[in-house]
Amino acid sequence: QVQLVESGGGLVQAGGSLRLSCAASGSVSSINTMAWYRQAPGKQRESAARITTSGSTDYAGSVKGRFTISRDGAKNTVYLQMNSLKPEDTAVYYCKAEGWGRWYWGQGTQVTVSS
Repeated sequence: QVQLVESGGGLVQAGGSLRLSCAASGSVSSINTMAWYRQAPGKQRESAARITTSGSTDYAGSVKGRFTISRDGAKNTVYLQMNSLKPEDTAVYYCKAEGWGRWYWGQGTQVTVSS
């Protein structure tokens, strides 16, 4: 089992920045990919960014160039640096861990971007 705890969400004006954190605990050695997903009101959950244990990253087109995903292996923590935020980035952001055919979700953290 893997437990994930997100933090760092909040309210920010358009053009501002936020950094989300996701701390993993439990069977962390089983994780090979960490990802951030987001779900806006009335919409499906979508992938925003992902990073593998080797450091390879991938971004959704809507966030590429504005968001940066990174990980600190020593702290078992993944970060999402979000810059140039837009009102359409408003969503609940979820951390996901994948490995050994299983996946785990965090509880989510709200990000609200005001215009």
